[in-house]
Parts: sequence; C-alpha cells; structure tokens
Amino acid sequence: MSVGILGTKLGMTQIFDRETGVAIPVTVVQAGPCTVTQIKTKQTDGYEALQLGYESVKPKALSKPELGHLEKAGASPLRHLKEYRLSDVSAYELGQEIKADIFSAGQLVDVSGLTIGRGFAGYQKRHNFRRGLMSHGSKSHRLPGSTGPGTTPGRIFPGKKMAGRYGGTQVTIRKLEVVRIDTEQNVLLIRGSVPGKPGTLLNIRPANIVGQAA
Repeated sequence: MSVGILGTKLGMTQIFDRETGVAIPVTVVQAGPCTVTQIKTKQTDGYEALQLGYESVKPKALSKPELGHLEKAGASPLRHLKEYRLSDVSAYELGQEIKADIFSAGQLVDVSGLTIGRGFAGYQKRHNFRRGLMSHGSKSHRLPGSTGPGTTPGRIFPGKKMAGRYGGTQVTIRKLEVVRIDTEQNVLLIRGSVPGKPGTLLNIRPANIVGQAA
C-alpha cells in the first residue's frame, strides 16, 4: 500500500481541455498538508506504517492523551489521524509534511469519504421502487405493497428492502483521474464526483491497479 493524503472536499466545477476544448467536470479537493505523527516499524509494532495527522484545531478540542501523542512528533493539535501501511518507512521522519505534490497529473486515485446523509427515507427514494397508481381512489401512490410472507413464517426476512436511514455511509470511488494539481495551495482537481458534500473529510490514495504494486 502506498502513502495517501487526507483532504477536504471544496466543491465541483469544470475546466476545459486546451487541445480539444472539451469541458471536464472536476471535484476540487484541499489535499493536506498532512503531518507525519507516528512511524511504526516491525521492531516496535510488528508491521511498518505511517500515521498522518490533518486539520489543525485548538488544544481544548482534543484529549490529553491525544495531545501528548502529537507532542512527541512535534506536531500541533490535529483533528484527524490516518494510518497507511507501507513496505518501507525509512524515507520518512516525524513531523515531516506530506503535501499534494505526492500525486501527479494523469495519476489514478481511490477516494473514500462519507456520503451525504439523507435521513429516514422511503422506499422510492432509498431503493428506487416504482410508484403505485396515481388514479382517483388509489391508496398506494408511494407505498411498498405486500412485504412478504403471511401466516407462514409470519415474519419479514432479514435484508428486506424497506424504508430506513439512507446515506451517511463510507464509500470508495476507485480509479479517478487527477486532472490538475496546484502545489502552492495544495489543491487537487479530480475528474468526476467524490463522496460527500463540501466540507467532507476525504482519504485520497494511489489506485491499486492489478499487476502493479500498490
């Protein structure tokens, strides 16, 4: 696994290809900077990994153990911590900053984040059910209809598609293309849409392509 970066979704826009003039829909992501807050090795932890911290906050927003952990790395109070397993961590040191320049234009990435929460939703919105008759006298415009077994077995089977909480789940969109990078402001322009609304925390890492080392 390769080291990735934490970022924030800023919104969507479009840019134009200078050669073809085609409009490309892109998501604007504030990628880092992230601070190396812990380096794990086989001797100390049994495996090699890198822990990154992102988004500075006031000290009162964290617990004393969290503040003590970050002080060891010489880092300021950071809200989010994320671990990336690596085969070799010798190239990194505590307090080092990881920025958007670890990616390159044209590179494929996997982006993970929390989808937009839509609250308690009905059958049509949550599962794309067809609506009922809209004619006068119909009493099943948006109702699910029969939900299953009657006397035997007298219960609803687990997994039945019904109304309930919709959205707010962790989703990964794979193999999205990095179209452009602003290294001064640590901004990535990623082709297409990514999970969540503006302000959502994102985990961006190089795509794991079959036949190629992660």
